[in-house]
Amino acid sequence: MVIANSSSPLTILENGDRLNREEFERRYTASNIKKAELIEGIVHVASPLRFTSHGKPHSQIVGWLVTYQSMVAGLKVGIEPTVRLDDENEPQPDAVLFRVNGNAKIDADGYISGAPELITEIAASTVSYDLHSKKRTYERNGVKEYIVWRTLDNQIDWFVLENGKYKQLEPDDSGIICSREFAGLWLNANAILSNDMSTVLRTLQIGLA
Repeated sequence: MVIANSSSPLTILENGDRLNREEFERRYTASNIKKAELIEGIVHVASPLRFTSHGKPHSQIVGWLVTYQSMVAGLKVGIEPTVRLDDENEPQPDAVLFRVNGNAKIDADGYISGAPELITEIAASTVSYDLHSKKRTYERNGVKEYIVWRTLDNQIDWFVLENGKYKQLEPDDSGIICSREFAGLWLNANAILSNDMSTVLRTLQIGLA
């Protein structure tokens, strides 16, 4: 474990390093690592990603979000963007959905600064911190809705911010979860967990109508 400040000459980045955001960005930029996150001042370097437990569900959730964004004005969708939340937190979520004139802004150097309205994570090997330290970070920084797809458990958790704390949204009798932040953003959880994207998108169309 390494404790460092911005004057450190080191360029390596390893799991468990304790860094501030400035030093994390410096090392990340100088490294060949494809994905790393700073959560509560601790570095998390991503493991290689499997198609079944991450790549495929990632594409499905992004397809659902992009379809919604294409039919609603004033929204942006991002895939694995760097998000500058505070001095000790710079996650790289699997997907984000945010309003053009909302809390999140695009910095001059192209990174997101501030809390997107909705963040989605595909959690297989990362579930231990996606549902704990990362969840607390998103909650504290005002991410209004947080979706975690636990692929190994075949389960989707959707949290909504109420009075500064996350409350889990439950699906209705048809297995549909409806966003409170984005009108018409409906997710047929049973369908997406069964790889039935045609039903997922049909349910979304109903929500938008």
